[in-house]
Amino acid sequence: MVHVEVTPPAVEQVLKIMERQGKTGNALRLFVQGGGCSGLSYGMSFDKQETGDEVAFHGGGVTVVVDHASAPLLEGVQVDYLMGLDHSGFKIANPNAKETCSCGKSFSA
Repeated sequence: MVHVEVTPPAVEQVLKIMERQGKTGNALRLFVQGGGCSGLSYGMSFDKQETGDEVAFHGGGVTVVVDHASAPLLEGVQVDYLMGLDHSGFKIANPNAKETCSCGKSFSA
């Protein structure tokens, strides 16, 4: 089982986006895909149902699903939402990342 922490500000923002997009009750899917300046990049989407090829858990009011291929790379990550004058958005802190790019959207493991 994979452990991912979704902070209260991130949960609040996810729920707001779900409501705006008419996806209330969906799961938040976290995944890793090839790409970005460091080789791997993070992805997030909403899913109505689990496909059976993932681990699912509840985190602070949101169901989170992670596919088995992404799970080892996402073990122990923290998903946060930052709001500031110079940057607003989701931030993923990954203890498995050996290197990250300056934008924080990609990493290498």
